[in-house]
Amino acid sequence: MGIHVSIHYDNSGGFSDPYLWVWYAGAAAADDFKATGTDSFGSVFDVDVKRSDFSFKFKNGPGTTGAWEGPGLDRRFRPLKGLPEAQVMTEIWCRGDKAFVYPTLPAVPEADSAANFLKTLTPAKGIYLPDSGSLSGLGATTLAGGGVLFGLYHPNAGRVFVFGSFNDWQRPGHDTPLPEKFCELKLYRGYFGIPNTWLLVLPQAKPGDEYKFCVQGGVSSDDKGRFQQYFTDPYARELGPDYGMNNSKIVDAGTFAWTDQNWHTPNRSKLILYEMSVYGFTEGDNGIVNPGKFAGITERIDAGYFNDLGVTALALMPLAEYPGPQGSRVLGYSTSLFCAVERDFGSCDDLRQLVDNAHGKGIAVILDEVFNHTSNDFNPLYKMILEHPDEEFNPEEGGLYFSGKTRWGNRVATEKEDVQNLLIDACKLMLVEYHVDGFRFDATHTDWMDHGFVLRLARELTSFRPSVVLIAENLPNQQDLNRSGYDGFSQWSDPFHDKMKALLREGVFDNSNFYNADKLADIFYFSKSLYAAHTNNAVNYVESHDESSVSYEVKTNPALDQPATKERKARLGLFCTMTALGIPMLYMGGEFNVERDRNIVSFDWPSDGPGSNGFFRWASRLIRLRRRYPALQIEGYSPAETGQFAWILGPWMDGRHGGGSLVLGWRLWPTQFAHDAMVVLLNFENRTVSVDLELGARGTWLKLADADNANDIAPEGSNSVSDAAALKSSDGRFGSFDLPSSSCFLYKWESGQA
Repeated sequence: MGIHVSIHYDNSGGFSDPYLWVWYAGAAAADDFKATGTDSFGSVFDVDVKRSDFSFKFKNGPGTTGAWEGPGLDRRFRPLKGLPEAQVMTEIWCRGDKAFVYPTLPAVPEADSAANFLKTLTPAKGIYLPDSGSLSGLGATTLAGGGVLFGLYHPNAGRVFVFGSFNDWQRPGHDTPLPEKFCELKLYRGYFGIPNTWLLVLPQAKPGDEYKFCVQGGVSSDDKGRFQQYFTDPYARELGPDYGMNNSKIVDAGTFAWTDQNWHTPNRSKLILYEMSVYGFTEGDNGIVNPGKFAGITERIDAGYFNDLGVTALALMPLAEYPGPQGSRVLGYSTSLFCAVERDFGSCDDLRQLVDNAHGKGIAVILDEVFNHTSNDFNPLYKMILEHPDEEFNPEEGGLYFSGKTRWGNRVATEKEDVQNLLIDACKLMLVEYHVDGFRFDATHTDWMDHGFVLRLARELTSFRPSVVLIAENLPNQQDLNRSGYDGFSQWSDPFHDKMKALLREGVFDNSNFYNADKLADIFYFSKSLYAAHTNNAVNYVESHDESSVSYEVKTNPALDQPATKERKARLGLFCTMTALGIPMLYMGGEFNVERDRNIVSFDWPSDGPGSNGFFRWASRLIRLRRRYPALQIEGYSPAETGQFAWILGPWMDGRHGGGSLVLGWRLWPTQFAHDAMVVLLNFENRTVSVDLELGARGTWLKLADADNANDIAPEGSNSVSDAAALKSSDGRFGSFDLPSSSCFLYKWESGQA
């Protein structure tokens, strides 16, 4: 079936005699058309083609001997797609630098750059104006003088419109279009100094309005055969309540009344992390007014729960918009957007209230960011920006923002600079508009993410906010993320977790860690010999959302599947986490010794309150010891070389000092003052081991904690030199000390009198 088509070509290649070469699939014959005229855009070809599905390319002069457009500029056009509501396009536009077919005259770029235009605007107070890569103004930014700045990055679009509740949702393609209400964005030079950034200030738009972008060209064809699509804003801060429409929502972060002006993010040595799911942490507690939401956590913050427990930082599992309902097995790691806060958890201001109240209680807040993959379900970024027209029909390609697959979902193209800009902006937005203290980045290994990006992320965020906390799940751990050590990523320590699980279950864990002395000392000395350069680089844990609880793991050894044994092993695991060099982390519910498999966020809250749980009473006292004493917060590159750390027991020593047994002991001397000195003793054997202790100072050493009790000195506890469990030494040694099976001890020097 033949068809008449008008094709406009900008002739940016400068052909002196432009021709159009047309060919048809399965046919040997081709058509060679000379330009029939010109217009303000360039050359015009009014031609009759033999079929409604054809390919074409521009060249200079007739025949095949002249100059042709470069490779990658073959174009295909199907004006009749055979769809039920197909609309016949008989006029199209083509640019010499792109293979896309445009359904409308492409916009002419403004003479000014996006950065220069944006410098004339003033965002509302407390608002982040995106500036990664260059000042871009992407998203919906409320302005100080009223109105809203809209910005969209789309390097291949022909025209872009914003539409929403502020203009009765009018846009091209509306069933009853009113062009006078259309809101068209202007094209500016943006990233890389080329036109790719679309901007518009709308005085009538306001916070609470919902909106979307309409993009013509550079996108897949819609159900009517038009190269036009409607998109949720990649920089949307919040989505509207309609889960079918998923409209973006304008948010004004500047109206929240912050009270944390005197807050300072703690040094990493002071961090005691508490990983938690917003939904799972409170959804099972009938005493919470807003279970499963930000406000539910805020209730517990206000009640002093985390202060009683002793943790200093809340590590919130992903908060970005998740395309599905919450549930006991929903972790939130298949996100769909990077700046939008999950609607199920509450409003943006609910999250701000959580952070503000946490800071008021001396608690930092760290967010989990998933930059390695996105959801395969609702995903506004998928094929939003086609890099070439054939991507529309290739299920293996997802457009600019994606590159291949992961076992969890579409792999984010973190190797691309413009994609990196979006991800870095998402973090900066959270720092500015939500006052968060840092981030944990999911699955950052080079198998899943480009480390050039991960290191750029660290550079830019530490430059933007020097105190920012950077944590990485990077399994197995890689040394390049250490950066200079103190300023590197705090990596979840895979060696610590896996070795501890093998030791606690007295067997093999993950087919690679065993109940033996291999790496035993290494994991307690911040895994320095394994990957870390500084104590800041190690986050030690025995439980997380990805791992089963200690009790659950221990019961996989039938010989240990007894309530008392499982609890003792859980206590030993938490004790080791709190005393090892590095940053300790526990997973919600671990303070109650919850027994559960991996990937479960729900747990039963004690019906009579936390204080009724014996494990909690012990754990909270232990954790507060970590929070109080410098010896348990030692930081540095080599504490052993500076005299702050010394081994006193180990399998490599002689028989009276742990030789041949799975025991460890070390002395901590963080300052010049003896009162700060401590000793840690551990026995992973299933038998008693007798050892001689080299305490390092004569006098009285108080037992602050073991697997049964934890009792600090005043004012936190009632411990004193008169306690029967204190060690008395006239020469800094203590002989024939019995370490029972699966035992742990923490001693503190208290007096020079023995």
